[in-house]
Amino acid sequence: MDTVRVSPKFQVVIPKKVREALELKPGEELHIYILDRTIRLSRPRSIKELRGIAKGMQWKDDYRDRNDRF
Repeated sequence: MDTVRVSPKFQVVIPKKVREALELKPGEELHIYILDRTIRLSRPRSIKELRGIAKGMQWKDDYRDRNDRF
């Protein structure tokens, strides 16, 4: 496990071992979010990768009618 320090500009450097393991390139975009009080980084996924992601999910049987909305 590597440790990083937050700069006065609130920047952090991703350690070289992590960059190489994930094959990150300069200028690549990452999503950042908080989950369970931890900071997470992930690569954005393309629409093609997301196809079928909801397959097999259980949906509610009772959908709201347009009149039920505010």
